[in-house]
Amino acid sequence: MWQYALKIILSAVVLVAVAEIAKRSSFWGAALASLPLTSLLAFIWLYIDTGDTERVLALSQNIFWLVLPSLILFIALPLLLRGGLNFWLSLAISCLATAAAYFGMVKLLSALGVPYD
Repeated sequence: MWQYALKIILSAVVLVAVAEIAKRSSFWGAALASLPLTSLLAFIWLYIDTGDTERVLALSQNIFWLVLPSLILFIALPLLLRGGLNFWLSLAISCLATAAAYFGMVKLLSALGVPYD
């Protein structure tokens, strides 16, 4: 039980740190957010929970493939906001575009025979 609490606390600390730093400097908030801290924490938790380096390897490879469609969010959101759409609509459209890109990536990986589980 304490491991779950620790996971939640560390994850929350990272999110709060990004939000608080971004209030002072969007650049440094972005720098912290762009670090693969979530992935690093996931690798650590997965290895501690399973001791299985093959699972960590698979997670790492799958993260690589899914980072690519996630970039759509960071392209679409600023374009929509600069285009004058309000924040919530821009965020919704960006999230939908990102979800479509994820779906497309999964289809592409399947078509290319790239293994994922």
